[in-house]
Amino acid sequence: MTNTRTDFYRFHNNDKVSLPFSAAEYDARLSGLRRIMDEAGADAVVLTSMHNIAYYSGFLYCSFGRPYALVVTPSENVTISAGIDAGQPWRRCHGDNITYSDWQRDNYWRAVRSVAGEGRVIGFEADHLTMLQSAKLDAFLNPKSRVDIAPATMRQRMHKSPAEIALIREGARVADVGGFAIHDAVKQGAREIDIAMAGRDAMEVEIARAFPDAEYRDTWVWFQSGLNTDGAHNPVTSRRLQRGDILSLNTFPMISGYYTALERTMFVGEVDKSSLEFWQANIEAHELGMSLIKPGATCSGITVGVNAFLQERDLLQYRTFGYGHSFGVLSHYYGREAGLELREDIDTVLEPGMVISMEPMLTIPDGRPGAGGYREHDILVVTADGAEDITKYPYGPDFNVVG
Repeated sequence: MTNTRTDFYRFHNNDKVSLPFSAAEYDARLSGLRRIMDEAGADAVVLTSMHNIAYYSGFLYCSFGRPYALVVTPSENVTISAGIDAGQPWRRCHGDNITYSDWQRDNYWRAVRSVAGEGRVIGFEADHLTMLQSAKLDAFLNPKSRVDIAPATMRQRMHKSPAEIALIREGARVADVGGFAIHDAVKQGAREIDIAMAGRDAMEVEIARAFPDAEYRDTWVWFQSGLNTDGAHNPVTSRRLQRGDILSLNTFPMISGYYTALERTMFVGEVDKSSLEFWQANIEAHELGMSLIKPGATCSGITVGVNAFLQERDLLQYRTFGYGHSFGVLSHYYGREAGLELREDIDTVLEPGMVISMEPMLTIPDGRPGAGGYREHDILVVTADGAEDITKYPYGPDFNVVG
């Protein structure tokens, strides 16, 4: 590389390294994307989201306010990355890579244009491109027209390959490792943050052991106690555990951008009668929901079934969110396969190769007997004749009244 101040350049620094999946896996995904392009009449696609760039290229970027892209044409697939990353995007992507410099504003779009061309039909992600970047796409690419390909790419990602399912299965196993570490760390007087760190550290050690060629980032734990259990995504605090506290265990290992999860209700030392009744009712809803996950079932139909169970017990008003969602390339700050969520307004039919959670949650308001948030979470792989639960950490009071 020279010191010439070019707008963009290729900095192919050393050789490619092992990616999460084989070259054949990425080629198959790109073939699917090119079929989407053909159906939409797109000459080129400019992907900008972390999840789609990672899904089709293996490269998971770190934005820090800079834009990134994967540009796909009928013959090319090129990641576009910032100079601050040097050669890492090249080493960690399937296909070509172009680095853009920050010596002139909008060199990113000049690099994109060098692959996508001008005056063509451009596919883009309407659910990710900001208004600012959308205007720059028009200014630099001068597209003949634009077509939103985000929904079609989401549908492609919803169907997991055998290699993806193998990785997700490993993620569920690692989530269990974190769960058992948390189980061992729970005791009266311990802080939420200390228990969360025990689970996170155990998962990161196991990921590094099982995936020695991976990059390690973003694995986390939400461990909540008492009132802090009322929301599923409440951050960890320094609150100290007290006997009789309701707890919520949530472990989230991240392996090469792939998210898995374990979530369990726990109690410190003892559980009172009212709390036990709510806990057992939510477990029964959880088991019913898992029994309804099978090929041919619809997301809305499963939701109606669990709703009816809770309504019969006068508990439906305590439900806080949908009963489950898809897994794959996603995190708490990128990605979501919204077409595969267990909600009343989603009619997607489950098919073999889909991966989905069952995670009912009841929140009983503060001041009432049994107050707190009750949640169980298992990951299921839809098979030809049913579904396989790949979560192995036990649920229920026999194992989860601890400390």
